[in-house]
Amino acid sequence: MSNTRSSHLRAILFLPFNVMVVIPGLLAHWNRAELSMAALPSVRALASAACFAAGLGLMVWTIRRFGREGEGTLAPWDPTRRLVVSGVYRHVRNPMITGVVLNLVGEALLLGSSLIGVWAGIFAAGNAIYIPLLEEPGLERRFGEDYLRYRSHVPRWIPRLRPWTG
Repeated sequence: MSNTRSSHLRAILFLPFNVMVVIPGLLAHWNRAELSMAALPSVRALASAACFAAGLGLMVWTIRRFGREGEGTLAPWDPTRRLVVSGVYRHVRNPMITGVVLNLVGEALLLGSSLIGVWAGIFAAGNAIYIPLLEEPGLERRFGEDYLRYRSHVPRWIPRLRPWTG
């Protein structure tokens, strides 16, 4: 495990970049989706911008937190060495996935692409299966009682209104 910039860059390029750029780009090309400049001042464009801003904010914050506090990356092959339970993690356990889904929804809105919207749903559903079946048992093995206590107080997807102070 390492905490170098190159480790983070490799993880970002392999995971969120492919999910948010490569696959949607291929889907948009296949679907012949185009950005309409006439639609930019519309409600759709504003909703898209809000999704992008929130999604990118969550992703950048998460990646930084993983490196600084968790001493690892977002990648399963270079995971954090310490359990991250501060900031937005006091409200919800999976803000990175939420950030990626928000960005995909923003892309679908901006391009008017139902295929990218479907991809957002597939990505969310895949993580709804992967996280409880593989990721959470791994976190339990690595962090033991600390993770179990955290998991029992902080929801997986729907944020708590008040931050957990455990």
